Amino acid sequence: MLVPLIVACAMLMESMDATVITTSLPAIAHELGYSPVTLKLALTAYVAGLGIFIPISGWMADRFGARRVFSAAIVVFMAGSLGCAVSQTLTGFVLARFLQGIGGAMMVPVGRIVIFRTVPKSELIRAIGYLTIPALLGPVIGPPVGGFITTYFDWRWIFLINLPLSGLGLWLSSRYLQAWREENCPPLDWPGFLLSGIGSALAMLGLALVGTGLVPAPWIGLLCAGGAALLIGYWRHAERTEEPLLDLRLLRIPTLRASVLGGSFFRLGLGATPFLLPLSLQVGMGHNAFVAGLVTCASAVGAITMKTIAAAVLQRFGYRRVMMVNACLSALVLAGYGLFTAATPLWLMMAVVLFGGLFPSLQFTCLNTIIYADITDQDISKATSLTSVMQQLSLGLGVTIAGLVLEGSSRLQGHATLVSGDFWPAFVIIGLFSLLSVLPTRRLPAHAGHTLTAQAEQG
Repeated sequence: MLVPLIVACAMLMESMDATVITTSLPAIAHELGYSPVTLKLALTAYVAGLGIFIPISGWMADRFGARRVFSAAIVVFMAGSLGCAVSQTLTGFVLARFLQGIGGAMMVPVGRIVIFRTVPKSELIRAIGYLTIPALLGPVIGPPVGGFITTYFDWRWIFLINLPLSGLGLWLSSRYLQAWREENCPPLDWPGFLLSGIGSALAMLGLALVGTGLVPAPWIGLLCAGGAALLIGYWRHAERTEEPLLDLRLLRIPTLRASVLGGSFFRLGLGATPFLLPLSLQVGMGHNAFVAGLVTCASAVGAITMKTIAAAVLQRFGYRRVMMVNACLSALVLAGYGLFTAATPLWLMMAVVLFGGLFPSLQFTCLNTIIYADITDQDISKATSLTSVMQQLSLGLGVTIAGLVLEGSSRLQGHATLVSGDFWPAFVIIGLFSLLSVLPTRRLPAHAGHTLTAQAEQG
């Protein structure tokens, strides 16, 4: 169990960082002199770092060794955290978040590669459940701690929390991770790295800048068009290359394709929630950051509860049925967050958010395990890189879409600043995206993922 715990330490840092910053966005925006919605750039910068460097995480683990890459990633993440803490401008803060993204791009995917190379498939569902329970402590601890620090101290201290956690991760990895590496590692697909990395970064940056007023509209259009052109170029490049950086041919496997496509729609909705919910509680309803953190963290309590029974639910009902029904329930809950008002009792909001944490948790267990149901051991690194890129890009795109809908709602209603009534359209839209994840999932055969559930039951 030591290896899952070491990887969980990295996930704890990443999840705490993501949830801490969402409750602190209004305070950070106020000090830097920008609107809270503009601070979605900081969230997008992190995802851009992930999008560029996740594709080479699997190759780097194979080439240089998982332990070395994992430890180096922790150091980079630590440096980015320190940079966030000392930032005095929006540009400096965004660049520091980008550096954190580079570290995160190596930490979690490489950690997952270690897990899937050491854990047999018969124990995979249970291992994922145990692995993510410590990582889910981040969303439990992060929002109230971040809100408390922001409300009663200074928001800069929230990034310093990562420093002792980073030190613990470095110590554990140096002592207990094996110096595993692939003996016959193919050369890196440099053209593919440049096309996919720069293309995804330009596209995400262009979309995040829409509506901020920071860059003229023609430049934003140029960024988006250039990013799209490079991504199309990568798609054509991958078809002609024997060992592409992101092997799109893996999408021919039905279970992996359903996880990537359905999971992308689902994460568009879920990725926007940590951005929208704390913002609506603070800016829309007038609660302080500490209260917003307490309400937000309730979802993580529900998520941890679901992890304890996820394997049994999948064995009883099967992947296809669970993923379809669960996506519908998740969509309803997400849209329901838009019904919160300043008059809604805190206990009721916490109860709804706690209940809403059950369904996404189960869906993520499904999405993160069915990827590996029908692939060979040789394709584990390729599948991990491909799915990790799609996961992070969809989460970041969810924040961008939520910000655009929020700004559009406010302008259409003639509000000079955000008010509570501006948020419900954004919650409805992200709920619809989660509902759309049913379309790729329904194409799965009824027995999809049976190798995982059957082997887990025997184990």
